[in-house]
Amino acid sequence: MGGAVTKNNDIINSWERNAALWTTVVREGAIPSRAAGTDQAIIAAVKALRPRHILDIGCGEGWLVRHLADDLGCEAAGTDGSAALIESAQAAHQGGTYMLQTYETLAAQPGQLGGPYDAVICNFSLLGRDIAPILAAAMRSLAPDGTLLIQTLHPSAASGEAAYADGWRNETFASFTSGDWVPMPWYFRTFGSWFAVFKAVDLVVTAVDEPINQASGKPLSVIFHCTAKDPREWDDVKQR
Repeated sequence: MGGAVTKNNDIINSWERNAALWTTVVREGAIPSRAAGTDQAIIAAVKALRPRHILDIGCGEGWLVRHLADDLGCEAAGTDGSAALIESAQAAHQGGTYMLQTYETLAAQPGQLGGPYDAVICNFSLLGRDIAPILAAAMRSLAPDGTLLIQTLHPSAASGEAAYADGWRNETFASFTSGDWVPMPWYFRTFGSWFAVFKAVDLVVTAVDEPINQASGKPLSVIFHCTAKDPREWDDVKQR
């Protein structure tokens, strides 16, 4: 348990110290995979739901909240554990709703998320090992017919040269040629591991999208569309 806590603290520390650099590369469109299709993939998935109220968990500097609020005319809110990123998001979107909340806080006090939301989004934001409590908190904030959308690295592509097995990896941000980036740990999980977590919290996957890089023909990411078996069951889900 101690190791997991240390890793989670390292994740938060990395985002806090990299906040200014991250904000710059996102707003300049300098991340190839996002330009190749992952941004548009999550936008399309959300738009297909025709939501009126949206929550982005792990919103970072707020690009998705801003886009959805402007494009769909919906009420969109974001939450993140980095004070620096929340400050950046709020500065760029004065009328937006942004909440500073760590994942530990959300797991312990899920009511702080507000809602109910028609769509809750985790866009490349489930980076730790123990994500079941976050999924449970996210589902509790959904409207009865709401959908949780999770976009994450595609397991078959993200495995790289390492073994295809669950475990901690390290993002060094070496693909960015400038800036003093602080490395970030993140937890790799196989497809089987993802579905095991979904099953553990009685979450139903209704669809799976696999955005493809048209230049390489390789998968860019995977998007899980999730609902609860019965929204009333979430009051009984234990924090695992």
